[in-house]
Amino acid sequence: MARLAFVLAVGISALAPVVGADDVEIPAPLGRRIDFEADVRPLLTARCTACHGPETQKAGLRLDRKTSAMRGGDEGAAITPGDGPASLLVQLVAGLDEDRVMPPKGGRLSAEQVAILRTWVDQGAAWPEGGDDPRSWWSLRPLARPAVPAPAAFADAPPARGPIDAFLRAKLVEKGLKPSAEADRRTLARRLFFDLTGLPPSPEEVAAFVADPDPLAYEKLVDRLLASPHYGERWARHWLDVAHYGDSHGYDKDKPRPNAWPYRDYVVRALNADKPYDRFVSEQVAGDALFADDPEAVAALGFLAAGPWDFVGHAEVPETKSDGKVARHLDRDDMVQTVVNTFLGLTVGCAQCHNHKFDPIAQEDYYRLQSVFAAVDRADRPWYDSPDAARKSRDLVARREQAERDRRRLREAVAAQGGPALADLDRRIAGADASGGERPEYGYHSGLADQDDVAKWVQVDLGRSVDVARVTLWPCRDAFNDIGDGFGFPARYKVEASDDPTFQSGVSVVADRTAADEPRPGVSPRSFAASVRGRYVRVTATRLAERLNDYNFALAELEVFDHDGANVAAGAKVSALDSIEAPPRWRADNLVDGVAPGREPADVEKLKAEREALLAGAVDPAVRTDLATAEETFRRVEAERAAQPRPRMVYAATIHDGGGGPFRGTGPDGGRPRPIFVLNRGNVDKPGKEVGPGALNVFRELPGDLLVSPDRPEAERRAALAKWLIDDCNPLTWRVIVNRVWQYHFGRGLVATSSDFGKMGQAPTHPELLDWLAVEFRDGGRSLKSLHRLIVTSAAYRQASAGDAAAEAIDSEDAYLWRAPRRKLEAEAVRDSALAVAGLLDPTMYGPAFQDFVMQRPEHSPHYEYDLMRPDDPSIRRRAVYRFLARSKPEPFMTVLDCADPSMQVEKRGESVSPLQALALYNNGLMLTAAKALAARVEPAGDRRAQVARAFTLAFAREPSAEELDGLDALAAEHGVASACRVILNMNEFVFVD
Repeated sequence: MARLAFVLAVGISALAPVVGADDVEIPAPLGRRIDFEADVRPLLTARCTACHGPETQKAGLRLDRKTSAMRGGDEGAAITPGDGPASLLVQLVAGLDEDRVMPPKGGRLSAEQVAILRTWVDQGAAWPEGGDDPRSWWSLRPLARPAVPAPAAFADAPPARGPIDAFLRAKLVEKGLKPSAEADRRTLARRLFFDLTGLPPSPEEVAAFVADPDPLAYEKLVDRLLASPHYGERWARHWLDVAHYGDSHGYDKDKPRPNAWPYRDYVVRALNADKPYDRFVSEQVAGDALFADDPEAVAALGFLAAGPWDFVGHAEVPETKSDGKVARHLDRDDMVQTVVNTFLGLTVGCAQCHNHKFDPIAQEDYYRLQSVFAAVDRADRPWYDSPDAARKSRDLVARREQAERDRRRLREAVAAQGGPALADLDRRIAGADASGGERPEYGYHSGLADQDDVAKWVQVDLGRSVDVARVTLWPCRDAFNDIGDGFGFPARYKVEASDDPTFQSGVSVVADRTAADEPRPGVSPRSFAASVRGRYVRVTATRLAERLNDYNFALAELEVFDHDGANVAAGAKVSALDSIEAPPRWRADNLVDGVAPGREPADVEKLKAEREALLAGAVDPAVRTDLATAEETFRRVEAERAAQPRPRMVYAATIHDGGGGPFRGTGPDGGRPRPIFVLNRGNVDKPGKEVGPGALNVFRELPGDLLVSPDRPEAERRAALAKWLIDDCNPLTWRVIVNRVWQYHFGRGLVATSSDFGKMGQAPTHPELLDWLAVEFRDGGRSLKSLHRLIVTSAAYRQASAGDAAAEAIDSEDAYLWRAPRRKLEAEAVRDSALAVAGLLDPTMYGPAFQDFVMQRPEHSPHYEYDLMRPDDPSIRRRAVYRFLARSKPEPFMTVLDCADPSMQVEKRGESVSPLQALALYNNGLMLTAAKALAARVEPAGDRRAQVARAFTLAFAREPSAEELDGLDALAAEHGVASACRVILNMNEFVFVD
């Protein structure tokens, strides 16, 4: 059930109680100005418009439009401006008529909510002009810098330290609250260290800070921590949660992504460098187009590919089939939702099937966003560390593409002048082996199967319907497992022809060998006479050949002869259920290249002489000369490319040529974007209007037209979207990021629903502060570190976290920050802290992820077995941000501690407390290893009691009390110092920060 969009935290005791109908009273008006967009519209939308909205108007009343609401329904006016108690709307929601309490479902409105409506009506029921326009929603309105209120003074509270405190304290006065005292320096040190670096301070660092007499000691510590490389590691983890970064694909086979990590490293480096936020956003959407000379901009595109990817739906199902279309639709949907949800905080995915029910997002706008990514696939793409190498590579690629175009054009001219005779000679030469030895092109090789009764197929597209007279199958030869001749030739199979590429209709059988097993044929061809017609010829293996503890299907060559004796399959397009692409040995195209073991070698020199004679007589000499020049240019460019240093690879958004098979990407089409249609109810089999690239039309000041010509390179679409995202007139980009940063510092955003700024999200508790921060950030350099500094140096951030019964009665969730929130450390911070305190933490930054599991069956469907990894293995002691994140099987210890699910965008971690967490902290192998290492680390401290005291101080940066030390020392006396360290690492103080 949808959450209420707004709950006003006002003490219910200040309002008249809502009880039985006989003594029900309308709550007294609130002592503040009610804002229609922030206070009233969310309430009407969440609780009223289901029955009184655009689709249904019970009693003739509609409450989503000003004119309709003011006119009223069947009973007359529902709102009497200036007189809340006399308004029918207020009377019904207050429960004055016990037979018609509104709303009838979902529970009654709270006294606070009734008071909002009553106060709004008392104040004249202001419904701003344009208020019927859904784009007038508070988060979609233009940004304007609010005036900073005069900071309120409170007795027994430290003075305000800047605009943040001025806004917060004005709200505290309004709510009848007051700020808390400042926390002590040790508490502040731990809070800052964990917030900014995710690691505990050493006792020496805390002691130095506590003893520092400099009045700016706190500010100096903030600056030092923001300059620490650990800052990027800490805050990258927050960003990667929202981007739902993982090191495996997810879905059924969940194969690893060995090159995902450069994107993670990019985020760490970008944050440590304090890259301006607009640049940070732009690089992750279109870095290759906007910042071509920056190598990091290519790694940044890992953002678009960070989410799950359906290997089966892409690599094993053609894009032409419904399942393939669904897989690719969902893939683009993930990109769209990742971009819009991360940067704009809107639930755009709701518009796949229809216009968004609550927010002004049209279905067509959603598919225009899909069109932005219509050419993009997820795959490994090369990138260079050096800008010079990157520029050189781009230049060579451009020169190669031009040379390839010239070569292709001239070859086509030669082929046209040489005619069919030249084409036949070229095929015969390509299939010949002048040396008489084996060619390296072995043939086609299917994917592997665990059993032999899995059907596999491969087929050729002859380009037109042909009268087939004969089909010949040539077996392979491969020494794998000493198999040799006949490798992969199926024990049972059938050969068919059809004009239907799916072989669902019009199928003619050429040969059926499925009744009984056949012996391996060596390399002798199997030839079948036929009298059938069809465009497609398919070979289906119904019982596979044994390989080594698995099974496969392989063919060296498939020939299809017409009645004139011509092999019409030569050079034809090949597709298959699946294919191992490992050129030159194995690839689908090898099936029609004329190369097969056992074939009599041709007289190549004679064939070439015939070709030269044909060219001399049929082809224009100038064309031949130009082609020779183009061929030489192409060879020279290829030689230069081969001499280039090998690029690194990053799993990122790219134009991808799958090399044959179902996963072809858009590479074979030159990166031309796929056509995108508005889908009827989201059904891929019911396409409607075709749409081009665009953004959202949700702002009055910023249209969603991207103005990109369809014939331009696909990267220009992403570049236009990136520029739209960071436009000064786009208020969401700036509101959303300052709210995210605020949330990670205080545990709750000014907008509690940090990834939903729409009508079903919650309204801001401090709208003026949110906008002030957004404008300050946008217009003040767009520095995240400056934003951190502004927040953590406020008096609000420095408050103590002690509770207060009176304040909790008014604001139990601390939404208005009358105290500092007590925070539970995330799973990564707990793990890293245990290793750090024990002296085991490996500080190595960057590079491939470490694996805290043993991977089994990586070539098929990997199993990630965490229980097989030794917990004392030194290779798993780096910070958790560098941990390999497997989607299908998360690490159990981290999961128990509320680690984020990398298959989902997680804008806010859960903070649960359970007995299972205590058991995990006490018994997990890594924690036991840390406890033993901590005990060894404190051995030089002296006797047992001194060792226990030192372990405690290392963990908490304070001396233990006498009572704490007595208890731990008694435990150590009975069970050893390591057992006492085990308890220390399981204490609440270790996993909570005040």
